Amino acid sequence: MGVVRVRRPLPGPGPATRPARTRHTDVTWAHARADPYPQPVLHLHDTRTRKVEQIVPSTPGLLTVYACGPTVYRYAHVGNLRTFLLTDLIRRTAEQHSLRVKLVQNITDVGHMQDDSGIDDGGEDKLLAQARLEDRSPFAIARFYEDAFHRDLRALNVHPADAYPRASEWIPSMITLIETLVARGNAYVGTDGTVYFSAQSFEGYGAISGNRLEDLRAGHGATGESTATSAKRFHGDWALWKKAGENREMTWDSPWGRGFPGWHVECSAMSVDLLGETIDVHTGGIDLRFPHHEDERAQSDSAVGHEVVRHWVHGEHLLFEGRKMAKSTGNVVLVSDVVAKGHDPLALRLAFLSSRYRTQANLSWDTLSAADTLLGRWRTAVAGWAEEPSQAMSAAYRDEVLAAFDDDLDTPRAVQVLRRLEKDDAVAPGAKFETFAWADRLLGLDLAREVGQTRPVAVLPEGAGVLLDARAQARSDRDFAASDRLRDELAALGVVVKDTKAGQEWSLA
Repeated sequence: MGVVRVRRPLPGPGPATRPARTRHTDVTWAHARADPYPQPVLHLHDTRTRKVEQIVPSTPGLLTVYACGPTVYRYAHVGNLRTFLLTDLIRRTAEQHSLRVKLVQNITDVGHMQDDSGIDDGGEDKLLAQARLEDRSPFAIARFYEDAFHRDLRALNVHPADAYPRASEWIPSMITLIETLVARGNAYVGTDGTVYFSAQSFEGYGAISGNRLEDLRAGHGATGESTATSAKRFHGDWALWKKAGENREMTWDSPWGRGFPGWHVECSAMSVDLLGETIDVHTGGIDLRFPHHEDERAQSDSAVGHEVVRHWVHGEHLLFEGRKMAKSTGNVVLVSDVVAKGHDPLALRLAFLSSRYRTQANLSWDTLSAADTLLGRWRTAVAGWAEEPSQAMSAAYRDEVLAAFDDDLDTPRAVQVLRRLEKDDAVAPGAKFETFAWADRLLGLDLAREVGQTRPVAVLPEGAGVLLDARAQARSDRDFAASDRLRDELAALGVVVKDTKAGQEWSLA
């Protein structure tokens, strides 16, 4: 398969977490980096094998991870971010065992269906629909929400991936992959000019989701697409390359005519090109298990000739106030909403850590408030302990915390261990500082930040001033639709707007 290089600069890491400046912090942070377990013992639940597996890298010392990223036509809500945190926790745990992690997370900016249960003849996708709604170009929409995605990750202290390949920049690689599948008899050109994957050509389809091809109802193929057309040979086949309608934007030339890629083929092409023909761990939300990951596995394995992904790991759904998050119910919560409530965004991370990634969790404003309180208390305690004489960390508590992370990321148990340590009078303050400093490399809570420490003077991001002025004018004109849209644009820049009797007020997230 051809290799297409990444065409965008990769985001650098955020500022390193450092402890409060005391007489012994430089020494203690060096201690925090020490790895007490040189051998990788991380265990994760594998969706395909349906059991917890030990994760042993295929290349000694290097763990390769592919994470399904966002479809950049809207802001990521906190449920999406819980899934992205899963990958960060895997990375932090692996690195604690001295493994180097190579992580790739895709950006879907083309080819995603408008409705996962159906697709129209023109191949409408969500990004194009949003572009029309906001009266902007599709690529402008994609870059705007992609930038917002990266800001949300930074707010939650999620380490950046090594590469963020965009689907729109990976078209040649997808075409090469599709040509390989056609040549091997796994794909064919339908009577409508679209290239389809032959589901029946892949033995073992359904291993991830448990779905069997013979049980899929006609009209609801393996993609979730409408299959009323007779262009397919079998109703479970799915599109690899879709023939474009006459007025469709975002199309490319191919051996099969002008068109655009199917959703599933994007991840197959980018993952294999960037990580190779054997990938240790593939992550994503449980909603991607079928059809996306089932179809991706069939494509990748057929093109390469063997099982590409060794372990499939999925994060469960997140409810908010007992309900599924959905735009239709007005129950979508963003990072900017958490900040607007006065909470540290890392309180959201701590709230996520209080439930296991593969169990359905119910987030609420009360649980966020409690997490914010605990976060503040721990930071106060860590700052106080830092002033005490340095002592070696507690090996017993350290081992308990790491054992919890190694045990299929049992983060609730790790949090409870630290709660016990906080109250354990038998452990000296200096040892508590050392242990919390070490544990924070797994937790990612910025515990060394002093509560109430002076922050830099707030400076508006470039372009935010113009948006604030425009929003003030929109509210004066009672154009509340424009006002809401401008609020969202400001939130994407990290500016939180609050309306008061005296007018709008702003703060930085």
